[in-house]
Amino acid sequence: MDYLALALQGDYQGALSFLAQEKTRNEVMEQALEYALGSVEEPPSAEGLNGEALAFVLMLQATNAIEKNDCAAAMTTLRAAITVARPVSPELTAQLLAQLATLESENIALAIQHLREAIGLAEGMAKADLLLQLGIALQDAAHGSKAALLEAVKAYQESLRFGITIESKPESFALLQNNLALAYLAMPMTEAGDQLRIGIAVQSLREALKVYTKENYPEQWASAQLNLANALQYIPTSHPEENLIQAVEIYDEILAVRTKAFDPVGYARLLANQANALAHLGIFSPAMEKISEAYKLFQWHDEPEMAAAAMGLVENISQQRGHANGSA
Repeated sequence: MDYLALALQGDYQGALSFLAQEKTRNEVMEQALEYALGSVEEPPSAEGLNGEALAFVLMLQATNAIEKNDCAAAMTTLRAAITVARPVSPELTAQLLAQLATLESENIALAIQHLREAIGLAEGMAKADLLLQLGIALQDAAHGSKAALLEAVKAYQESLRFGITIESKPESFALLQNNLALAYLAMPMTEAGDQLRIGIAVQSLREALKVYTKENYPEQWASAQLNLANALQYIPTSHPEENLIQAVEIYDEILAVRTKAFDPVGYARLLANQANALAHLGIFSPAMEKISEAYKLFQWHDEPEMAAAAMGLVENISQQRGHANGSA
């Protein structure tokens, strides 16, 4: 393995050691590796280089441009690097295409195209990481399209197959499982069989929560817990009461950390969701108290559509309570 192979794997210190051991006098590459390690502030000129070495230095120059918030220069440099790398290094080409894809914020279709090409060139864990990146891009571009969301799901599943696990990459695994759940939950429920996806989403969220603990990842934990509680209300099951009780308990946990003072509208949405679960359990008085508070918060914070939805739930709970009292 030579110094460039080590550098492409991110082992910049190892690459420097290799250069020293081989007594190589390539000052440009030494400076490039020093920049990658953070020892110097600027990458070197690419003058006199060719092949992988040229592409690698161009990649570092693009990174430097990104750090200076010059995305246009970074994209131009990355395209030049890709042109150089394509004939000589599939691995480096894949890295460059992935980096370019992250900058294509205004053209998601082109970003997806770059990622697909990169995936075709990459192997092993690099392919797994790129598939995760592709899934996120597809999901962002889906806008509720079932076909696009299914593509994202396929990318996430392939990412798991190529090596992202809770042991190998816990944060990537949790992000993948959370996004996989959101993709399933965002799909239109037009057929009876579609509701089975809610069960898969619940399982994915439980997997994500093995990593996203309240202590270590409070924001991600709260978000995943909220999605889990919402999904538990609608999962097809022979014991809905158990799921509803669990949902109510989860909402209580989230309400303890996402306070009214911090995010009053988000707090009101939590109250509304919890009220809905309580109503389904037949616990009408607490449900009415919570939805009434949510309605007031929506009104105070100028959210007329949410306020109207809350009022609809108030009326629905009143009807349910009336029917329950009438049959008692």
